Amino acid sequence: MADFVVIAPALILLLASGVVLFVAISGPGTLRPVVLGALVIAGVFALAQGAGGQNAEAFGGAVRVDAFSVFFAVLIVAATIAVILGGSEWIESRAQRGEVYGLMLASAGAMLLLTQSNDLIMIFVALETTSIAQFILAGIARDARSSEAGLKYLLTGSVSAAVLLYGFAFLFGLSGSTSLQGIAAYVAAAPEGGRLALLFAFALVAAGFGFKMAIVPFHAWAPDVYQGAPTVVTSFLSVASKAAGFAIVLRVFYVGLGGGDSYIANDWAIMFGVLAALSMTFGNLAALMQTDVKRLLGYSSIAQAGNIAVGLAAVAAGSTNGASGVLFFLGTYAATNLGAFVCVMAVSQRIGSDQIRDYAGLARRSPWLAGILTLCLLSLTGIPPTAGFLAKIYIFNSAIQASGASEFTSNLGAQMVGAPPFVANLVDGVVERWLVLVVVVAVLNTAISAFYYLRWARTMILDEPPETSALRVPAGVQGVVAVAAFGVVLFGLAPTPLITAAQHAAAALH
Repeated sequence: MADFVVIAPALILLLASGVVLFVAISGPGTLRPVVLGALVIAGVFALAQGAGGQNAEAFGGAVRVDAFSVFFAVLIVAATIAVILGGSEWIESRAQRGEVYGLMLASAGAMLLLTQSNDLIMIFVALETTSIAQFILAGIARDARSSEAGLKYLLTGSVSAAVLLYGFAFLFGLSGSTSLQGIAAYVAAAPEGGRLALLFAFALVAAGFGFKMAIVPFHAWAPDVYQGAPTVVTSFLSVASKAAGFAIVLRVFYVGLGGGDSYIANDWAIMFGVLAALSMTFGNLAALMQTDVKRLLGYSSIAQAGNIAVGLAAVAAGSTNGASGVLFFLGTYAATNLGAFVCVMAVSQRIGSDQIRDYAGLARRSPWLAGILTLCLLSLTGIPPTAGFLAKIYIFNSAIQASGASEFTSNLGAQMVGAPPFVANLVDGVVERWLVLVVVVAVLNTAISAFYYLRWARTMILDEPPETSALRVPAGVQGVVAVAAFGVVLFGLAPTPLITAAQHAAAALH
């Protein structure tokens, strides 16, 4: 019984999913209060687990509840509540509302279990449970675009699952254990001769998880799925699913592969640094050419995943603030992206379009939505005093600190035959401080992102509206975007509570 208490938040949501589906099949009934009640109870239970300050394991160590899992449980539950409240107008209008609610609860419950997972088998089961629910959600509108999105998501997700499972099989074959602690013990004592096999294993694992994080080159599904899936589903994927993906990557690589203390740390630090630079650059350049707001936000999510991956590289390079930087960024990103997507949901349903040009003059038709959407776009850009600005400062600073503390050395300059000494020293210095170069790329990409984010804001504020009638939105939607905007401003002006929570959660990984 004690084991089930440990996974109680996830279990509550999974059981509630079954109840909701049963009620929906049985006949007409009120579902939203049941859904929101289950989410609130799960969130309160997770907070109660965190308040005790004790780490607990269940099912032979396959599941672990600690400050890290509690942080993400609260984040995922809060994001799911916001998505349901913000998208209730669309959900309640669908004949499949029971299926939408049930699948979202099942996906969220599996995400909670994923963030608690401490064993390769449990990780894979939880990951596939949440993924299957999301595949169905992407295609649940049953129109041509939604069906295409669901099919693409299913096919790419299946391939990524196979790659991830192959990497897990390699790790198990090398270490003889499926627990992250057992793998960590093998990595700590592994001979140099086993380096290549270990590198191959973690490359496969990174590729499998890269799909959930939507980082280049595992990103191809994101723009199409974001555009084709219902906006309610897109907002859920952009926040909750991405947070769960980065959470399990942190746990696997930090706990299972020894963080910045293992002998292969420099290898996966460089890998995530390269993937971060590629994701930021490709995502922002592709977003420049978009005219569809959902597709633009899809490419934006790829670029933002690159920003977060800078923190993963910093973790591997030995940064003491890298993990907390990732958690702080995810917290601020949740508030920002939820605010943006709920605004898009409300506006697009009323103007009947997802084209940027049709947002012209929104500030005159709905100053409230236009103002909050502009605030969220400023935060995604990283302009002070928004939360996005501090999130980027935090994560970039952790990378710079890691660059100075890294034990990575280079003799590339010494191998440059005939080169003047100052050139050789310069080359070696640049290579040794490679994380600084990644941060420089990130800063340049921030400037690029400002162009398309602010172009959208300019369209809303300065362009003439096609009509002058006011846009009226439900009070619930207005409340959700107000809370999101409050979070964007609060974490930008007074970030200490979130930073403290992020640091406390990150410390549980040690």
